[in-house]
Amino acid sequence: MVTVVVVGMPGSGKDILVQSAKGLGFSHVRMGDVVRAFAEEAGVTSDDASIGAFATEQRQTHGDNVWALRTLDQMPKGNVIVDGSRSLAEIEQFRRTYGDGLVVIGIDAPVEERFQRLKIRSRDDDPETPEEFDARDKREESWGILRALESADQILMNDSGLEEFKQKCQDAMNDIVRSNRKSI
Repeated sequence: MVTVVVVGMPGSGKDILVQSAKGLGFSHVRMGDVVRAFAEEAGVTSDDASIGAFATEQRQTHGDNVWALRTLDQMPKGNVIVDGSRSLAEIEQFRRTYGDGLVVIGIDAPVEERFQRLKIRSRDDDPETPEEFDARDKREESWGILRALESADQILMNDSGLEEFKQKCQDAMNDIVRSNRKSI
């Protein structure tokens, strides 16, 4: 079995890698969905600022790895791709849990491209203005996402066309499957 954790700033292209993994039979767990589900249970509204404040408060109360622990509680069996890790503490928790069966892939993309992608995606918690986007980036940076990104086993740069990036993701996932074939 292999677990892939994807880390990257919002709008970087994590979903493209997820689609490649799902095409190879991986189950998918989105950490943001775990956060939103806990926030909904707590009666938190679904806007970005409220969800972000809730996520921060939970980290302060329960530790920087709280979202990894809560995600691990919901992990299916088999090969899994987890997207949305936001801190080095979360990555370290996944490494403690999965050891050599874990691969961390970072996705990086230019800031302006990320903002445009989020505007197009238009999820409830996506920023609508450059100021909201900057505030979200700063919040995620305060959680340690840049250190988490630096800790990745591999970083895929998403700064060219969509088809080229899809191919990079497919190649990366095929390499993971090949190198872990004995345990898959």
